[in-house]
Amino acid sequence: MSADHDELRRLLGGYLLGGLDDGDTDRLDAHLLHCDGCRAELERLGPVPELLRSLTNAPPLVVAPGTRPSQARVEGLLGRMRAERARERRRAGVRWLAAAAVLLLAAVSLGVVLTRDRDVPESPQAAASRPPLVTAQFEAADGSGLAGRAVLTGKTWGVSVDLTVSRLSGRGPFVCQVRRADGMTEQAAIWGPTPSGNARVTGASSIQLPSVSTVAVADQEGHILGTARVR
Repeated sequence: MSADHDELRRLLGGYLLGGLDDGDTDRLDAHLLHCDGCRAELERLGPVPELLRSLTNAPPLVVAPGTRPSQARVEGLLGRMRAERARERRRAGVRWLAAAAVLLLAAVSLGVVLTRDRDVPESPQAAASRPPLVTAQFEAADGSGLAGRAVLTGKTWGVSVDLTVSRLSGRGPFVCQVRRADGMTEQAAIWGPTPSGNARVTGASSIQLPSVSTVAVADQEGHILGTARVR
């Protein structure tokens, strides 16, 4: 999935409740006409506004169930959402309703059970069980505009590497290299060029996190485009 797709998917909650401006609404309208996944997600979350409005005795918004909406059904759904959005904008309480929807949708997506408990301290056992995590920012090599970061998570078998990079230049495929201080290098990931020059990649290496000194990105010819120093 592209970064633009992920951004638009996160707007579905505000879209359902009318919390988006006209620009984001138009972008999401166009995206929904061609993205089966987001249309299915929109239908899955369709009952949420009805649930929230039931708390304020407002008229429910009914969304028909289905696993794969037809083009006509999508257009009908979009029309009902636009009409409901116009009515909601005339209500003084639309702001809190949109905020509540965002929180509820986030909980549903992540499978989180929200409780009323606050400020519950984390136990030492839970803190110790979390895998160690290190974030390192890339520094571009001469002649390269590479930017981004590498997030390294320690594993029993080595290290997981999550890359978020932009302004990739040169010829692909591109390679992520994990290096130790003694010079030992392992290839953690490889990927092709993207139209935008941006990429999100997950890779892995058998080198243990405490031994990792740098993470580098190189092009097809082996030219280093950027280096993230871990320690």
